[in-house]
Amino acid sequence: MIYIVGAGSGAVDLITVRGARLMQKADVVVYAGSLVNPQILTEYTKPECRIYDSARMTLEEVLQVLRAGEKAGQTVVRLHTGDPCLYGAIREQMDALDAQGIAYEVVPGVSSFCGAAAALCAEYTLPGVSQSVIITRMAGRTPVPEREEIEKLASHGATMVIFLSTGYLKALREHLLSGGYASDTPAAIVYKATWPDEKVVRGTVEELPRMAKENGIEKTALILVGGFLGNQYDRSKLYDPSFSHGYRTAGCPESIHED
Repeated sequence: MIYIVGAGSGAVDLITVRGARLMQKADVVVYAGSLVNPQILTEYTKPECRIYDSARMTLEEVLQVLRAGEKAGQTVVRLHTGDPCLYGAIREQMDALDAQGIAYEVVPGVSSFCGAAAALCAEYTLPGVSQSVIITRMAGRTPVPEREEIEKLASHGATMVIFLSTGYLKALREHLLSGGYASDTPAAIVYKATWPDEKVVRGTVEELPRMAKENGIEKTALILVGGFLGNQYDRSKLYDPSFSHGYRTAGCPESIHED
């Protein structure tokens, strides 16, 4: 069996319990060496496990290792950073395995966009501020569809989490501003969320390039933009005493009993 596993956002103990158990059983691990914390390999793999760094491999080479392990009846883990469903390039791997009738299972992980929110002690979806989270990236060597250009997404004024764009911050700032964000919209850069050398920088959309330059951040960071980083928001209805729902009637608070 081949397992496509999310390694989590960086901290060794943020891999899921299921992912850690599979790593401990694995005979072969192919990991995203440029992004996965290498301590996960030393922490969870057995001494005889064969480990391959996919940063130095093509898709065809990765598939060759996966197929060989599966054919030999071994437990094979394809280890991706964060959660495999985001910028993990797993579809092409799954399609190739499907074409050959090779079984696999996807094991989710903690994405860095979750790790970044934790680092900021932030909630992406604040009542009265934003109820949507746009996860996207700037066009670079890999293009994005025209309908998903930053200006068009920025026009919604929603919370934005921008991956793979630290090297384009001047252009990103201009796209965000032309799309509708005010120059003083709160923004943050989170470098290597949940890693030991995590760094959090707060400022505004206007200040994004300066924030990165002054803190020596050139890559491996998320850009976060939106009013959720500010101080104004509405109280949640879920715990509002004037709001009824299936578990509570408005105006009838139940006493709390402590054992």
